[in-house]
Amino acid sequence: MKAYYSLFKMRLLKGLQYRVAALAGVCTQFFWGFMFIMIFEAFYNSTTASQPISLRELIQVLWLQQSFLVFIMLWYRDTELINLITSGNIAYELCRPADLYNLWYAKLIAQRLSGAALRCFPIIIVASLLPYPYNFSLPPSFTSFILFLITLTLGLILIVAISMLIYISIFYTMSPTGSLLIMGTFGEFFSGLIIPVPLMPDGLKRLVYLLPFRYSSDLPFRIYAGNIGIKEAVLSIGVQILWIILLITLGKLWMKKALRRVIIQGG
Repeated sequence: MKAYYSLFKMRLLKGLQYRVAALAGVCTQFFWGFMFIMIFEAFYNSTTASQPISLRELIQVLWLQQSFLVFIMLWYRDTELINLITSGNIAYELCRPADLYNLWYAKLIAQRLSGAALRCFPIIIVASLLPYPYNFSLPPSFTSFILFLITLTLGLILIVAISMLIYISIFYTMSPTGSLLIMGTFGEFFSGLIIPVPLMPDGLKRLVYLLPFRYSSDLPFRIYAGNIGIKEAVLSIGVQILWIILLITLGKLWMKKALRRVIIQGG
């Protein structure tokens, strides 16, 4: 456990050094945030029908999406891990007296944490200073805020478990392109990052609730906005935990199977 914590700490500190890249990311995410807000504002203004999520709640969700984008995007890649697999340098990783799955998991968690830490606070602070109704505001209750923190943390654990499946698949394909493209596209859509889950048709919404993707972003952000009640939030935490156990177990088993077929030339 000490080895995993040391790697996590080193990777976290390393990620916090890339401040210029983080500043560029903040500017980009502000652009996308304003663009999405204007698109949905036009949609809401064009209809008089009541919507399952108000424009004010949706604006909170959109700012949270941009603030914690590094937490929730599946196409976020670790080039170092990909090169280890495709170049054969994974031999060095296999020599370490540690579980490879846990080692990579700690590294990916730290990478996402450092990226979000540099971006989320500037976005939240500046968005809070915007005029109403475009500004970012506090959640409706302290309970909602606590549930938001719990589900956001579990969502990070869940998204990294899904990401691990992508990296393990590279042992078979020897190319990250297909896995990242497919999982990134599916994950982005079924997480509600393109069309908010409440605005989806009922049939599609039922499918989204069966998949794990929405539990990393849609759930915590809508809890913060007040669109999801306390009872549903608590029940959803149980679903998050079940998905985490299932995906981590599947990932560990698949990793062991993949490592059995690894052939390293010249070793």
